[in-house]
Amino acid sequence: MDTAIRNAASLGQAQEWALVLAAAGIPHRLLVGTAGVLVIVPDEEASRAEKALDDYDRETSVAAPAPVVEPTSHGGSWAIGLGAATCLLAFFALIGPPDDGSRWYEHGSANASRILGGEAWRAVTALTLHKDAVHVASNAVATAVLLTAVVERLGPGVGLALMLLAGASANVISAKVHGPPFAAVGFSTATFGAIGILAGVRIVSRSPIATRRAKPWTVLAATLVLLTMLGTSKGSDVIGHALGVGCGLLLGLAAGLALRRSPRGIVQAALVGVSVLVVIGCWFLALAGPPLSSSGHR
Repeated sequence: MDTAIRNAASLGQAQEWALVLAAAGIPHRLLVGTAGVLVIVPDEEASRAEKALDDYDRETSVAAPAPVVEPTSHGGSWAIGLGAATCLLAFFALIGPPDDGSRWYEHGSANASRILGGEAWRAVTALTLHKDAVHVASNAVATAVLLTAVVERLGPGVGLALMLLAGASANVISAKVHGPPFAAVGFSTATFGAIGILAGVRIVSRSPIATRRAKPWTVLAATLVLLTMLGTSKGSDVIGHALGVGCGLLLGLAAGLALRRSPRGIVQAALVGVSVLVVIGCWFLALAGPPLSSSGHR
């Protein structure tokens, strides 16, 4: 005689249990009914089969706890990404390239000696500077795409703040790694930071759907591929780009572990405001200080 030990709501669930029984060497069969899919085993194997499935359920419940940073649809995600990209383009149109003798580059580049000497605001101001039209256009396109993705996942305030923090942190660390007389400009440390943020959030996301679609190692592999494709061209600061990914990855992991769902409303708006004020404040400090000739780009 046979005994039905489980009734699965879907064929996929029944097949998953069937694989567990097959691995345990327990004879079984599936019977599709009107209320689900029955998992049937011989009477003498019922006790062993139930234990095998119970053990499997306990293991999977430990391996896949409640989801973190649940994806939330944030209306206007593209507006944030395109808005930031437009700001980069507009700022470049306003101040021009460095060879025009603009004092903005003298005061705002990520000059290693000045950053290490205490002018930490240069790590932020340098993100808004670009060497030419091609440079700013490529960073604007990357920003529109990647910031939109981060905002869709974490919200406009958290996304913008983390991307800005990743880029600035990478600039500070890059200054320490390179040392004087290294200097750089460009938003790409922040755009690579966005790649790291997305990877970090996905790695710690324990949603069953998310983990089935992309395992952590595949996310890391994809990040390395993007780094190779986008950040190793001639003249690029490969170390700075890699540091951007690394800083973003740490921030993404922290955000994924700390947030069960992205904040909404006033918190997001406040973080957007803080991010904008940080950039403005850093430029205020930069223009108030002495200039220094700079070169290099990202």
